[in-house]
Amino acid sequence: MVDGKTLPGASAHSGLPFADGAAGALLDAGGRIIGWTPAAAELLALSADAVRGRPVRELLADPGARSGLWVDRPEGVRSGAVRSGEAVVLTGRGEKLGIVFQVLPLAGENTAPAPGPGASAEPARYFVLGAPAGMVSRWRQDRAFTRELFLQDRLGLAVFDEELRLARTNTHLFPYTGLPPDLRGRRLGDFLEADDAAAVERRLREVLRTGRPLILAEERVRTIEDPRGGAVMAVSAFRLQAPDGQVFGVTALFTDVTEQRRSDERLAILHHATAAVGGSLSVTGTGEELAAVLVPGLADLAVVEIAEAVFTGEEPVPGKDGRLALRRTAVAGEPATEVPADTVVPAGTDLSATSSPASMTAPLRARGSFLGRVTVRRAPGRPDYEPADLDLLREIAARAALALDNARRYTREHRSAIGLQRSLLPPAQAETVAVTTTGFYLPADPATGVGGDWFDVIPLSSARVALVAGDVVGHGLGATATMGRLRTAVRTLADLELEPDELMVHLDDLVSQLRDEPHDLTRPDDDGAPPEGWTDPIGATCLYAVYDPVSRRCAMVSAGHPPPAVVAPDGTVSYVELNPGPPLGVSGLPFETTEVELAPGSILALYTDGLIEGRDSDLDEGMAELRRRLTRPGATTAPLRELGQEIISGRPVHHLADDVTLLLARTHAVPPGNTALWPVDPDPAAVARVRQEAARQLRAWGLEELVFTTELVLSELVTNAIRYTDGPVEVRLIRAAQLTCEVSDPSATQPRMRRARLTDEGGRGLYLVAQLTTRWGSRYTRHGKTIWAEQPIPPANGPRTGGEVPVPEILGLLDGEALEP
Repeated sequence: MVDGKTLPGASAHSGLPFADGAAGALLDAGGRIIGWTPAAAELLALSADAVRGRPVRELLADPGARSGLWVDRPEGVRSGAVRSGEAVVLTGRGEKLGIVFQVLPLAGENTAPAPGPGASAEPARYFVLGAPAGMVSRWRQDRAFTRELFLQDRLGLAVFDEELRLARTNTHLFPYTGLPPDLRGRRLGDFLEADDAAAVERRLREVLRTGRPLILAEERVRTIEDPRGGAVMAVSAFRLQAPDGQVFGVTALFTDVTEQRRSDERLAILHHATAAVGGSLSVTGTGEELAAVLVPGLADLAVVEIAEAVFTGEEPVPGKDGRLALRRTAVAGEPATEVPADTVVPAGTDLSATSSPASMTAPLRARGSFLGRVTVRRAPGRPDYEPADLDLLREIAARAALALDNARRYTREHRSAIGLQRSLLPPAQAETVAVTTTGFYLPADPATGVGGDWFDVIPLSSARVALVAGDVVGHGLGATATMGRLRTAVRTLADLELEPDELMVHLDDLVSQLRDEPHDLTRPDDDGAPPEGWTDPIGATCLYAVYDPVSRRCAMVSAGHPPPAVVAPDGTVSYVELNPGPPLGVSGLPFETTEVELAPGSILALYTDGLIEGRDSDLDEGMAELRRRLTRPGATTAPLRELGQEIISGRPVHHLADDVTLLLARTHAVPPGNTALWPVDPDPAAVARVRQEAARQLRAWGLEELVFTTELVLSELVTNAIRYTDGPVEVRLIRAAQLTCEVSDPSATQPRMRRARLTDEGGRGLYLVAQLTTRWGSRYTRHGKTIWAEQPIPPANGPRTGGEVPVPEILGLLDGEALEP
């Protein structure tokens, strides 16, 4: 439009790259301006009235320069051809402006006649289009960019109309088979799987609706003809609209990122597998984690087989037949066929990684040892395995094998630690004349299985028994080692027949020494750090109780340890009111003994604070819970093992704040008729009466076979007591699991056995007692000492058992012999 009129013939040139929005001028045959567009008036700041009738060359910044615009009517213009060029014009603002122009001859009724024979008619008017040089450059770049974009073969380009029908595409829209040869006018659903097409169109409609560009949104694309794996496409899109804002379509770019995503997926599987298989020190757990991490990312079925020797911590070694047994450890996914539980692998078999389109196998090899293998399979319909998949499985297997070998080594060390722990604890169940016991130990750290808590049942003389519960500070092997030293010390002190409070004082001194002595926990060849898991315990708590089935009394002392619980035969539960001393190794203060009487059939429960103290509960709550469990119906008659399991089961391992130890002891009593007691006058003649009373009592008990040896033992012990003491002497016989002879006197001097020479007239008394009995000893009491000797009770009508000395030798030893202090 020029001055409101449409130019005839101008439509033929409407496809010019810069026609839209360009300035225009209408010239007559002489080059004078006869029409002026509003865009020209705005661009050059010159109105139509100001330029109408002027030669166009007057607009040039240098009218005398040859610009090709209109100076000498070049031949191209005369012949009616379109002429292009560049010129510098002077605007109405006095500024110079570079423009690119085109001169278009206009055909029509005003065309001038030809100047001569054979010449064509000359146009009567010309239309000049012009635009700033920078704008034209950008137009040209845009056209070149669009043209080249549709020629690219690394991405798919598609132009959709407002109904999402394909208007134009390049030849690489989707880089696989299944596309029609001509896509114009088609919708994505005509050749793509319905779900895939709907997903892409949903994104494109959002772009059409909002105008917000879509940047690299990934969608899986599968064709109807080949719906197997498809491809992963990164879709980018932007809306197409006219300058007036009218939306007429959307352009989408499809980039195939399938290989990149597969690489990312493989890397993610590798990272996941590394994290998963490295978090367990269990051989079975490592195998299960390995199988689980491979499904479904890499396979539909994963099978892990591990050599049998690995489960015991040993290195796999082929058998004599040259074959290595493998155990099916873990299976993940749904097997299409039954997977054998165990297999064998010939030692000479090629154990490298292998693959087929649907399955792969990789060895589990670490530090030169073959530990097993992992096999993966894909179900029909999934893409075949590629070499990169085998490389991935091989890398995962290598990392898993290191974790598996660490688990194997840990298993070996753990079995050794458990063996050490078990060797330091007594049997879980014990039966003595005094008590029936069952012990339980539950470590706070189930991974190591070792700690510093302990319990013990120590048989003492005269049918008595010592019950012990202790808790060393800390966990791990360091606490276990300290526990072993303390348990040995308690047993040694108990064998000395010390009173409970005196024993605890000696134990307290020992812990103080252990705390103060320097510790060298390193080896000469290490880096100077203590072994992993090692702690340096410097304290402990302990409860020591001595139960006498004859008197039915229990004397106990506590070093900072919680009080024991007593379940009476009627089912009532109480805690012994102890006056606990400080923990061992703290202050060196004395300890106080507490005595209680226990009815036969009572249950004494010794424990460590781990049983009554949790992460979210205090001691009072824990003791109340223990009381509740001990008062359940039938507790007094239930098997101790069953009762203890119920109590321990209330302490889940993952909630333990400390190791748990529980010792349950059901008390027994020696009937009054199974003991005999005689006071002895301090007169050598009383020895004969003691022998007579003892023989009479043994015959009443049906122990005639023990009369002779018992008379000899009592003669020696009573003679020694009368000869070397001034106070009263007392004799007691106890018939229990063994026959115990006791002689008590007020002297604190302990007898000792010595080697007598051939010429010595004495010195053989204790040797004689040692030969006639299975065990003998002496213990201090509050009123002096007691010397005791034990003999096994022979089976009814059975042969004599135990140590025997020929009668002539015995008579020779007794000739004028007496025990010496």
